[in-house]
Amino acid sequence: MSLAVYQQYWRITILTMIEYRASFFMWFGFTIVYHATAIGALYVTLHEFPSMNGWDFRDMAFLYGLWMLGHGVHSTFFFAIGEVPMMVREGKFDRFLVRPLDPLFQALTMPQQNIPDELFLAIAFFATATAFVHVRVDLAFLIFVPLVAIGGALIDFGIQLAITTLSFWIVRIDTLRWVVMSLEQDFTRYPISIYTRGVRVFLTLVVPFAFMNYFPATYLLHKTDGALALSPQIGLITPIVGVVWFGAAYLFWRVGLNRYQGTGS
Repeated sequence: MSLAVYQQYWRITILTMIEYRASFFMWFGFTIVYHATAIGALYVTLHEFPSMNGWDFRDMAFLYGLWMLGHGVHSTFFFAIGEVPMMVREGKFDRFLVRPLDPLFQALTMPQQNIPDELFLAIAFFATATAFVHVRVDLAFLIFVPLVAIGGALIDFGIQLAITTLSFWIVRIDTLRWVVMSLEQDFTRYPISIYTRGVRVFLTLVVPFAFMNYFPATYLLHKTDGALALSPQIGLITPIVGVVWFGAAYLFWRVGLNRYQGTGS
């Protein structure tokens, strides 16, 4: 039943996107400008400092493109989870609890303007960056990169789901959510080897953004990890890290649901 509902949800989403093409292109244009600004900042930085711990501009573009893939998958399929805290505050979340579908599934399929523009752009940019960095594209690459994108999306989703779950107790967690999102966007632009050891450990073990792009890129580009002196093969476990993070976050979500008592609105 859930699969049929999900298929219908995406059917409506695609039809809406087709119906309101101007809105799609406006959002797509904004997304292009946003990421172009980030890439431009990288270019200016690497123009002044041609290499950061052995990473040049082409390597950094590949690093950014790999992050874009995972984040693009997350933005397309899981970004709606960020609306839950507002629904909790307004007392609208309670309706999910009396319907015969999983509350998390309902939260992810709420009617909204869901446009896969970032995912389209991520695929195009990553393909371009791959060509410029001269990575060997073989069957293993074509299998591994989508798995990294899915694993990265699950890491992204797991972190956002854990933060969202806090709203069952704290109610207003908007600031925390945006702080974590800003940390992700800022710290994933560069190899984590340029940061202090404390930050490296934080980005690897506490909020594992490094597994979204740094460790997989280190493996694909045949680089030596200068962050924690780990084997480059550590990048291969990104899909596992994603599944574990999502699993832990989902268990926390279930605990939150069991303790949820409403806001009295």
